[in-house]
Amino acid sequence: MKDWQAHTVVTEEYVDPVAVAALGALFESGAPPLAAGDPLPPLWHWVAFPRWPMSSAIGPDGHPARGDFLPPIELPRRMFAGGEIRLSGHLTIGSTVRRETRVLSVTPKTGRSGQLMVVEVEIRLFGDDGAPAVVERQDLIYRDADKGVNGGASPVAIEPVGRPLRRLHDWEWELRTDPTVLMRFSAVTANPHRIHYDWPYATLTEGYPGLVVHGPLMTLALAETLRIERPETTPTRVRHRNLAPLFCPNPAGIRRQDHLGTDLSIAVVSDQGGRPAVVHTVLTAEFPSLGDRFNA
Repeated sequence: MKDWQAHTVVTEEYVDPVAVAALGALFESGAPPLAAGDPLPPLWHWVAFPRWPMSSAIGPDGHPARGDFLPPIELPRRMFAGGEIRLSGHLTIGSTVRRETRVLSVTPKTGRSGQLMVVEVEIRLFGDDGAPAVVERQDLIYRDADKGVNGGASPVAIEPVGRPLRRLHDWEWELRTDPTVLMRFSAVTANPHRIHYDWPYATLTEGYPGLVVHGPLMTLALAETLRIERPETTPTRVRHRNLAPLFCPNPAGIRRQDHLGTDLSIAVVSDQGGRPAVVHTVLTAEFPSLGDRFNA
């Protein structure tokens, strides 16, 4: 990495109504449809700027080869580990916005699975007034692949789930995935990472027990739940952490837990035998205008 230099990439991005409509159709959550001229919901900028890499730039894991914008880290597993988004304005569907992206830091660490590299990326999106409307920090983790084969449920044996995001009761939702859901989300976010659609690669090469549900998909499911349950306001800051991978087709529940004063909490958990098991994603949204905080 001694020859690699961090640099800022500046682009003009179109807030694509087609991509926004594709995510709305994927979730089918019951929210009103969105169109050009509407404000972009929080976190939907992950979908609104689809940017496919050139085929010649693809690395062995399906992501763009490292060494240009991202550092040339040799560890094979790449995971979206969380981050923070500050929302000081809104982006308009159908508009063109300025985007500035840069690597903030590259930090080696050692965890239970061995050597890790943590890469922090900052993204700034500027609104019509020229001021930053969205400032985001993304945390990316690179680590070694697991040894051996962990063959899980073959995609052939997985039944279609229909609507992946379903409201059961107030503040109680269910998220279910199948290979088609993962393929559609990969397509709408221009994400070619093979762990989400290539079952032999995910299980035989990287050692996962099955296809990996996208971290952004889980976080967006939480954000969509919040948008529908609290339509009267928009958060000004969102922090999120992906704590453990969720594997297709394991179902997940989105639940509100204790309501203590102005704090609310939701956990995305795999449901094994009807009992909550592993917390996968945590999201915290702040609403300064109301003086409260939302933990999910």
